[in-house]
Amino acid sequence: MSKKPIRVGFIGLNPDSHWAAMAHLPALRSLSEDFEIVAVANSTPESGQRTAERLHLPHAFATPQELVTSDVVDLVVVTVKVPYHYELVSAALAAGKHVHCEWPLGNGLAEAQKLAALAAEKGVVATVGTQMRTAPEVKYLKQLIADGYVGTVLSSSLIGSGGNWGAESSAELAYLFDKANGATMLTIPFGHTLAGVQDVLGEFADVNGRTLKCRDTVHITDTGADVVTSAADQILVHGQFKSGAAFSAHYRGGMSRGTNFLWEINGTDGDLQVTGNIGHGQFAQMTIKGAKGADSELHTLVPPAELFAELPEQVIPRNVTGIYKLVAKDIQTGSREAPSFADALKLHQLLDAIGQGNEYL
Repeated sequence: MSKKPIRVGFIGLNPDSHWAAMAHLPALRSLSEDFEIVAVANSTPESGQRTAERLHLPHAFATPQELVTSDVVDLVVVTVKVPYHYELVSAALAAGKHVHCEWPLGNGLAEAQKLAALAAEKGVVATVGTQMRTAPEVKYLKQLIADGYVGTVLSSSLIGSGGNWGAESSAELAYLFDKANGATMLTIPFGHTLAGVQDVLGEFADVNGRTLKCRDTVHITDTGADVVTSAADQILVHGQFKSGAAFSAHYRGGMSRGTNFLWEINGTDGDLQVTGNIGHGQFAQMTIKGAKGADSELHTLVPPAELFAELPEQVIPRNVTGIYKLVAKDIQTGSREAPSFADALKLHQLLDAIGQGNEYL
């Protein structure tokens, strides 16, 4: 007897553009035995209806509240901008629905605390999209460390470019430069990447950090306006993992003509180096090199083919598919392997301490 697919209702899905169409749609379509997209609710009834017609979905709800309370939906997926996460996720949890929310979970630590508490109270599967953790390259790195490729890890260093938060942006992305919106370089690329780093090297024992705003304005290319920024464009962090290994990181806004992603892991017996095209670890194209023992120079290490089996070829939907595979397992079997709201809360606490210039313990 075949299993019944999990019925998915999207809040915030446009088939023509944006993250949901680029990442979530192909990911869920690649897992058609586990998921069926059945419903949508957007910012207006007309928008939802257009999406339903284009994607041949059976249900277009006039409001998110109607979607989360509908019996046709098992899992609510929230893919709207961060300032709207709290209201929509709270409604879905209150309705007793399983929820998958884009990272960041909330607009700041206080919202994340409330959502994590509500999810625990309801006892549903509540997960967050920190998908660098399921990248095949990250899984491979984790296995290399576990197998002792570098021996005892002594230190790890990280440098990355945020892509946004540079000198120029578009009107559509201008909200990223207002830190009040909760969608900053600290919370998005750096937060995603720290989730992956901790999956490989373990949690932090302590971290100190500071953020700097070195640009006063950003030029909006499609309007010609210069907009005042409040979000940091430089992040400096140092600390120690619970294993005892040292850690340092520097993220900068925009893109570099030099290195845009470099992550090194150094141990008693070997070294690993990960490079990529951008500091968003959740969708960076990663290359892994390593050397150990008598090796005199780094050489490329290719993750085993089985780590890519039955996953989309493109990196963005591939990593999101990895998260959805865990979400399906959690809902169907009662396991708790996908990144949870409790995991998200820990990451929010870490980033909040860095953003406030406090020590995280």
